[in-house]
Amino acid sequence: GAPISRMGVACCRPANNKKGWHTIVGFGSLLSQASAQSSFPSMRNFRLGRLRGWRRVFAHPAAIFFERKIAKMDTKEIASLSIEPSEGGCFTVALFEIPSAEIPEFYEREEEFDIVTVKVEDDSACNNGDAKGPVVHVEGLACARGTDELFLERWGQERFNTKYKANGIDSIWNFKGTILPCRVYLRHCVLAVRKQGKDVLDDFLDNTFLYDRETTVGYVTFS
Repeated sequence: GAPISRMGVACCRPANNKKGWHTIVGFGSLLSQASAQSSFPSMRNFRLGRLRGWRRVFAHPAAIFFERKIAKMDTKEIASLSIEPSEGGCFTVALFEIPSAEIPEFYEREEEFDIVTVKVEDDSACNNGDAKGPVVHVEGLACARGTDELFLERWGQERFNTKYKANGIDSIWNFKGTILPCRVYLRHCVLAVRKQGKDVLDDFLDNTFLYDRETTVGYVTFS
């Protein structure tokens, strides 16, 4: 089905602002243009922006980590990223367009999320070099926190059993107890944002939260 907007979208450009194209909002590994290009070979117009009113958090297990054998169930290093509404939240994201024909594949790949329309400050279009100029917003599709019910409604119990239950996961979005970032994926994200420079790296480390919504990934030690 069509994505549901969670925010007001007055005075901003639509997600499909160019006929036949949709804007995607990346906030993890997709902050790297190379990674975005690898995931979406037909993408265009990669640039950075700021997302306000949302929080970036490692809080749910991702089936792909088990499929790729990079999930560590013994240490609970199985979490992936999503965004969730959070008053005062603000962080750097990537923006780029993909052909509308690729949207179904996008939904399929991001199967556990609630794909929502969010309003993003487009850094490339803001101010035209004038610090006092107007902020320009665009609408884009982003992978937000979903629900188990939404997953079951969309994909069915059999897929849930195969991808999650078989790996000892009883709930995607109501995981009980400690859940930590998948180490390989976190490294991938850090390498991606590092390519964008120190400001974007610092933003990721300071504005990406663990499951407790208090600890930031900046406190995580990499080995």
